[in-house]
Amino acid sequence: MEARMDLMANEIGAKIGKRFFNVSLAIQQSPLPRTVQDLVMLRASQINGCGWCVDVHTKEAAGAGETAVRLNLVAAWRESTVFTEAERAALALAEEGTRLADAHPGVSDGTWARVREHYDEDQIAALVYLIAMINAANRLGVIVRNRGGSYEPAMFADLAN
Repeated sequence: MEARMDLMANEIGAKIGKRFFNVSLAIQQSPLPRTVQDLVMLRASQINGCGWCVDVHTKEAAGAGETAVRLNLVAAWRESTVFTEAERAALALAEEGTRLADAHPGVSDGTWARVREHYDEDQIAALVYLIAMINAANRLGVIVRNRGGSYEPAMFADLAN
């Protein structure tokens, strides 16, 4: 199955894509730990079935030093012992913020309270934006049928210029 469209090969798509990337870059440069960012992006991408995004975030996290054990257990984080309480709070928020269309009641007060125990206001702001942005990216990838497997780390680094 081929991709339906290369958004970056389209003038409007590339213009919007560059701005989308710059928002993501601002999140990446925030005080939210990069490890947490990687785990959250991977988990949301798994839930949304975006093969391209799972490929990207797995390879980027591995390149940043994330272990294969932790990457393999993200999908079953509740049933594993390798994540910190702070990471578990972020993963719970990511899941609840991602499953809004699944008749989920939204983000629970309990999850929000756990997030507030582990992160400051700036980190929470970055985390909320991260969850929104990865969900948008997942939808883009699924709509145009971007397939996983061909991503090379840092292949979009020139978008930051």
